[in-house]
Formats: sequence, structure tokens, C-alpha cells
Amino acid sequence: MKLRGTLGGLNLLLEPGDTAQAVQDALDARRELLASHVTIEIQGDADPEALEVALQRIRAAGGTPGRVRAPRVSVPAPASAAPDLPGPRLQIVPHTLRAGMRESYPGSVIVLGDVNPGAEILAGGDVIVVGALRGLAHAGCTGNSEAMVWARPIASAQIRIADAVARAPEGSSLSTMRHRDDQPVPEMARLQDGAIRIDVQK
Repeated sequence: MKLRGTLGGLNLLLEPGDTAQAVQDALDARRELLASHVTIEIQGDADPEALEVALQRIRAAGGTPGRVRAPRVSVPAPASAAPDLPGPRLQIVPHTLRAGMRESYPGSVIVLGDVNPGAEILAGGDVIVVGALRGLAHAGCTGNSEAMVWARPIASAQIRIADAVARAPEGSSLSTMRHRDDQPVPEMARLQDGAIRIDVQK
């Protein structure tokens, strides 16, 4: 694991062989540095549990995860998985979710693509979409109110976090900022005082 400063915050590199415990110990020792934007880069066949721990420690320190760069490896998404399965693990989906697809994960999930209109993604933890989120996303679907939704941008008509629902007016989306299609703006949704708040990530 390597952590280095950049102009926009920090860059965290997870390497093959980094265990969840080793990442936790290293980040806890540098907790004060994590209260910023942290870009996470996954190198090779990194342990998904190490990535999950990194996301948890960043959030616990008051920081926000920026872009997640990962190799396009094939990580099977269990078609029969239900949100309440034991032993939640982070899953990486190496492709776009298209209309009609409905995927459920017991832990957090990172989509290396878009979530198109008509697609649904449910996760017991965080939902992170490297591309645009235009379909329905339900983070913390087992009641986890600390879960978040992050995408570039959040352009859905509806998202859910735990038991809270945010709906856009008819014919519009939840995106909080106007932007060009070739300049996506990262946005993050979290629960605050029982309501979903979407903030632009700079």
C-alpha cells in the first residue's frame, strides 16, 4: 500500500498482497491525513476486502473517496445473491449495467461503467459508480444509514439510502449541477437528518 499527496488531495494505491488488516493498521496510523479527497487506485489482483477497509477508514476520518481506478478484471456478480446474505464483501462490476438488469450485493459495490436508465442496483453498503448513475440505486438496503451513493454524476430519477428515498420531479433527474456530457461531475449522496443530501465533489 502506498499513500502520497497530490494537488487535489491524496492518492491511495492498493497492491496485490495488501491485506485488510495491514491496510487498516496503516491508515489508522495516518488518520489525520485522510480528511480530504482520496483517489483510490487498485493495482493487479488486490484484495476486495482491503478496498472495503480503505473506504471505511477514509469515511471514518472525515474524508471522501474520489475516483476509484481499477483494472478491468472479471469479478463474477452472483445472480442469485440477496441483500441479506451473510459475509458482505465488496464487489467490482467490470461493465455497464444496462436497462432491465437488476443486481443485488450483500456489501458495497463498485461499477466500472454506467448504470443506465431501467437498470437497478441494490447493495447492503455503498454504491460507487465510476460512470453516470441514471438507473435506480439503493445503498444500505439492509438498513445501513451510513451508506452512500457516489457517481459521475447522480442523474437518476430516484435513489434510496436505507429507508430514505429521494425522487426527482417528473421528467428530470437528481443531478444537482448542470454539466456537459463530456465533462461529468462527481456527486455523492448521504443521509443527513433522515433525508438524502446530494453534494458536488470538487
